[in-house]
Formats: sequence, C-alpha cells, structure tokens
Amino acid sequence: MARWDAGALERLRQAALDLFGEHGYDAVTVTQIAEQAGLTRRTFHRYFPDKREILFAGSERLPPAVAEAVLAADPELAPLQAALSALRMVGAEVSAIISDSAQRRAIIETSPELRERERTKAAAVTAALRDALERRGAGPTEARLAAQVASIVSEEAFGRWTDGEGPFPRCFDVAEAAVHAVLTKDT
Repeated sequence: MARWDAGALERLRQAALDLFGEHGYDAVTVTQIAEQAGLTRRTFHRYFPDKREILFAGSERLPPAVAEAVLAADPELAPLQAALSALRMVGAEVSAIISDSAQRRAIIETSPELRERERTKAAAVTAALRDALERRGAGPTEARLAAQVASIVSEEAFGRWTDGEGPFPRCFDVAEAAVHAVLTKDT
C-alpha cells in the first residue's frame, strides 16, 4: 500500500458509501472502509477523523462561501433576496461537483447521529447567512428571519435536486415559488 496515494481520498469515500449502503452506517467500521479501499486505518485517519466525516467532508467550507456570496450580492437587494441569491449561486456550484447526493442522503436518513450532524451543518449555514445580512445592514430580526426562510428554500431545493427533479437552479426556483405561495396564501 502506497504511503501517499493520490486516489486514496476518493477510494475511501466510495468504499464508505458502498459499505454504508450495503450494511448500514452503524454496522460499518473504519477498518472495513480502509480495507475496502485497499488502504490502512492509519491512511483513513489522515483524511478523516471518523467515519461520519466521510459524509460531511468539506461542509465546513459552506458557511464562509455562503457569507461571501451574500456580501457580494447586489447591494440594492433586500435581505431575503440577497440570501436567496447567495444560496442559489452556492447551491448551483455545489451541485455541479456532487455526484452521489441521493446515496448520501439515503445513508444520512438511516441514522439519528447523521441527521443531527446534518442539522448542525444547516444551522451553521443559516448563522452565516444571518451574520452576513447584518453586515450588509439588516437589523437582527430581519436578518434572522431572512436567513431562516432562505435556508428553508435551499433545503427544499436540495431535496428536490437529490430526488432528480432537475438541475439545481430550476429546483431552487420551484422551492422558492412554493415557499412564497405558502407565505402569501390567504387562509
């Protein structure tokens, strides 16, 4: 086994997804993942602190990317529109590089631990939106509400995209229209 294998990260990721899908997340060990990838546990831990992080690798880059996109949005946009614009743009970029989102989502849905991690990740994105909106001049309440609504739209869009309903930008537009309809519908 090579000490620094250029394909090790992707092999570990794919081995984990395959094993999680076949045996369930809780039944799979780090050793099994490493062996399936043709690597050692030590190599596994060079890339990931634990097996959970295979599913969330890179997610720490999402909040700063979203905040940067909010700050770069047209200054004339209202807070909600700036947040939606940022999430649409970042979501389109993320969806262009992810190929196994349905498999990943199915695995996450099987584990309370993973669902909690997914909620934590989503909360970090919402907090980044809120903070960026406040830096743009929105008041705390307006920033918080705009960030929460925009996050709901984004989560709905990613769900639709993962379900194969079309390209992410179209899924985002459909999700945004659906949330708008819910918020403005007379009761």
